[in-house]
Amino acid sequence: MDGVNIIKKVFAMKNIAVVGMSPKEHRPSNYVAMYMNNKGYDIIPVNPSQQNIQGKKCYPSLLDIPVKVDIVNVFRQSQFAASIAKEAVSIGAKAMWLQDGVISDEAYNIARTAGLLFVMNDCMLRRHRQLF
Repeated sequence: MDGVNIIKKVFAMKNIAVVGMSPKEHRPSNYVAMYMNNKGYDIIPVNPSQQNIQGKKCYPSLLDIPVKVDIVNVFRQSQFAASIAKEAVSIGAKAMWLQDGVISDEAYNIARTAGLLFVMNDCMLRRHRQLF
């Protein structure tokens, strides 16, 4: 499956856990998440140092989220991506998206072996604008 088809399949899903979402509105993790929220996606902030971000309950890790997560959108440094991929697999996520600059072959292998759709080193907001 080519990259555009993978991205279209990802955008057909609705629940996005945003790992590393910042409470600061000028940070990409915040404004990308809020852009997706404004486009009808359900955003679930994941940040262990926050209780709420943008009026949404924030969870310390993917494992703490009580609802089904479709997409795990990662705004963390590349060295954390593999452990996040393991959590994404364990919660039954369907897709994993590593934002610009987040690159991990190990995360790719973990996610793809478990059957997750996978996008790496790309921006969800930019891709959504291009396609829709």
